[in-house]
Amino acid sequence: MTKFVFDLDGTITKYETLPLIAKHFQVTEQINELTRATVAGQVPFIESFIRRVYILGKLPASEINELLSKVETYDHIVDFIHQHREQCSIATGNLDCWIDSLAGTIGCKCFCSSGLMKNDKVVKLTTILKKEDIVKQFKSEGHRVVFIGDGNNDVEAMRMADVAIASGITHSPAPGAISVADYLVLNEVALCRQLNQLL
Repeated sequence: MTKFVFDLDGTITKYETLPLIAKHFQVTEQINELTRATVAGQVPFIESFIRRVYILGKLPASEINELLSKVETYDHIVDFIHQHREQCSIATGNLDCWIDSLAGTIGCKCFCSSGLMKNDKVVKLTTILKKEDIVKQFKSEGHRVVFIGDGNNDVEAMRMADVAIASGITHSPAPGAISVADYLVLNEVALCRQLNQLL
């Protein structure tokens, strides 16, 4: 069976979620500075993620979950996932307590990071998802894996997948993602056409 593994932010959603959280809670400057440094390769993704969660983890998780439940998604992509639910998964570094409602709306299995909760706040990261581990798992079960992503933290998973698609439908994919991609798609219709050809 072919398994389709999607990055979440900017691939299924029309916006990156961490900047939305930061804007809502007025901590934009700190998050943007970290995000810029991460994209530029000055701060490793894992370190950046830990630092961003340290800032955002002090905020009410239930309010973040409610906020992200309203994030716009790409209709055609979500329709594809609904039609092929058993073949589709999400792999995101985002925290389960923040994206639970959003993932439920998309309606497929979601692999994500997790944290220890206390009084509706994240007090400690317990798991940081490595997306390539999901690819390895599916391949070990005998599946052909198609990975769709756009960021530096997708590169290893894309490299290991049987087919890698760099998605440029929200913003330009990271150069690393483009370098390992078999396909580059720049709009939602083209992505869905490509996915249907790979079924």
